[in-house]
Amino acid sequence: MTPEEFEDWSRKAAAWGVEYRAKLGDLPVRAQVKPGDILAQLPKAAPEQGDSMEAIMADVDAIILPGVTHWQHPRFFAYFPANAAPVSVVAEYICSAMAAQCMLWQTSPAATELETAMVGWLRDAMGLPTTWSGVIQDSASSATLSAVLTMRERATGYTGNREGLHAKGHLRIYCSEQAHSSIDRACWVAGVGQNNLVKIPSHPESPYQIDTDALHRAITADRAAGHVPAGIIAITGGTSIGAWDDLQAVGAIAKAEDLYLHLDAAWAGAAMICPEYAAEMWPGVEQCDSVVFNPHKWMGAQFDCSVQFLKDPTAQLNTLKIEPEYLKTHGQEVTNYSEWTIPLGRRFRALKLWFLMRYHGLEDLRNIMRNHVRWSQDLCERLRATPGVEITSEPILSLFSFKAAGASDAETIAAVNAINDKGVIYLTQTLVDGRSAIRFQAGSFAMHESDADVAYNEICQALGAA
Repeated sequence: MTPEEFEDWSRKAAAWGVEYRAKLGDLPVRAQVKPGDILAQLPKAAPEQGDSMEAIMADVDAIILPGVTHWQHPRFFAYFPANAAPVSVVAEYICSAMAAQCMLWQTSPAATELETAMVGWLRDAMGLPTTWSGVIQDSASSATLSAVLTMRERATGYTGNREGLHAKGHLRIYCSEQAHSSIDRACWVAGVGQNNLVKIPSHPESPYQIDTDALHRAITADRAAGHVPAGIIAITGGTSIGAWDDLQAVGAIAKAEDLYLHLDAAWAGAAMICPEYAAEMWPGVEQCDSVVFNPHKWMGAQFDCSVQFLKDPTAQLNTLKIEPEYLKTHGQEVTNYSEWTIPLGRRFRALKLWFLMRYHGLEDLRNIMRNHVRWSQDLCERLRATPGVEITSEPILSLFSFKAAGASDAETIAAVNAINDKGVIYLTQTLVDGRSAIRFQAGSFAMHESDADVAYNEICQALGAA
């Protein structure tokens, strides 16, 4: 591609993106295709000769776009948001054009030093101790795996990487039954094993929080059985119903038992830039050793961009740092963030955070989240007042769940499918006390209050509610 062609198609691609965003509200939220529909339209083998950009872009519209679920849609109420604020998209254009490999300070000094600054901006905005540092990961899954590996190494005297886990005893990690499945997977990958991930039930009088008495009993019983407690993973804003643990109580146990404490705040952590939410959900966070949240969810940074804060990075560096001669930086004291993470290769993720926070400012980001919380909670109250609708879990920030009153699990799943097949809004299901329920979360940057009205009408129609 010549420089002139590169310029021409860069402009056309940007124009395509603007047009796509403008028409999102008119598209079905979830892709309305069947399994195999897209594959059937693709050639079986790569072409021997190159094709024109005109033909490639035509196929984007004809083949690819109909098979895309539109995560930037104003009525995307499923899972958690994966916002890509337009200013973040612009930053990604620049990152793509640079194509920098940011594994070491010397491979892109600006990337390393901007990352340090952006972690500091977010740390301060979220009210974390100013002595903390951190690193930008690709996802919360990677940050949690990093924390679990650190727990493993710390509990084995940093011998696991060198000697393996044979004869190290049963390393035990504790979390709430509301914890995300990425924690299970981290225990698989780290060699800890599913059977050594001890899931503690919720408190009987507080279904959104781990039962800390049960947690303490489990640790005590494991020590008596000769097992090796290694760490605790707490949550703020669980995926299913928004569960959030009492960090002061969990932190006190972690300190008393000398256990590494990691906090998964992947979704709800973004809202901690709002003082009123932090005052309710964040007390005790300073007792954690590691905290992860995803700016690529509610905060608007284009995927992928996950920040892991660390009280002291030494334990994680002792776990993950490997420094062959060809990666050493001689003669200078520098930070190489690849030593803080599992992958060696690193993207220039800090740039989109810089663009995002400079363009919006923290107060604009706070107001976006406050609107989502208000609109979601107002919708919950409208549904609560509607005959035939049952609220199955109370709002936590912008997340709650519901179902048709008296509906069976099969009827609830059928209602979700009917809503999503229609395509006006997009919702997902969960389990609440072992029964199927429907999740609603507001979080799209493109959402307006009127979209909550549309959701109310679609939900009532699907549930047969008055």
